[in-house]
Parts: sequence; structure tokens; C-alpha cells
Amino acid sequence: MTTATNPRVLDHPARDEIRLEGVLHALSDAVRLRIVSEMAREGTELSCSHFDLPVTKSTTTHHFRVLRESGVIQQIYRGTAKLNALRREDLDALFPGLLDSVLDAATAQESRLTQPDPRPAAAEGKP
Repeated sequence: MTTATNPRVLDHPARDEIRLEGVLHALSDAVRLRIVSEMAREGTELSCSHFDLPVTKSTTTHHFRVLRESGVIQQIYRGTAKLNALRREDLDALFPGLLDSVLDAATAQESRLTQPDPRPAAAEGKP
């Protein structure tokens, strides 16, 4: 892991230090998966304040730290803003297809959970 000597430089694992189990753990939380999905959709660096999350500021900080320490994102300071970038190139090189598969599955799940059940009421045993 790169060790920060400047308090404005954050520790990140080097590419060869990123582990599958750490990435899967980071992506297993709904809030963190939401963050990563939005970052992938936007395709650019985003500030922490860009995300409208249903958790406290301290919990948001925790989620970003887990993502950073697992190697899923990179965080850098630009002026007073902390910007977040998805480490897609590193993740795709280490675990080909993993990120896209997880993001596709998350999209399919979201769609399934937010769409009304297309089955008629009688199919559910209702009159």
C-alpha cells in the first residue's frame, strides 16, 4: 500500500495489492454499490458531496474509506474537494468482467425491485 506522508494524500493499495475478497466485500454493501454504480455511470471524478446517500456524513466517510482501501476507488484532493475516481482499469486488468457483471446484476436487481409484478393477480392465487 502506498503510504501517505502528506495528510492530503490518502493511502491506496497498489494494483498488485488489490485482492478479490476485498473488492467483493466493498461491493457487497448496498450503499457502496450505489456509489460505484453512479461513478461508473458518470465516468468521471466526482466529489463526495455529489452523492445523495441515505446515511450520515460519518457513515458516508466510512463507505468511501472501505472502497478506497479495497482498491475499488481512488481519492485525491483538488483544492478543498476530495474527488473520487473508479479504478476501472485496475479492476478490469485484475478481475476481467467482474465490475461489469456486478454492475449489470445491480441494475437488473434495481429494475426487478422497482417494477410492478407483471403477473395477473390470479397467478398469485388471488381472485
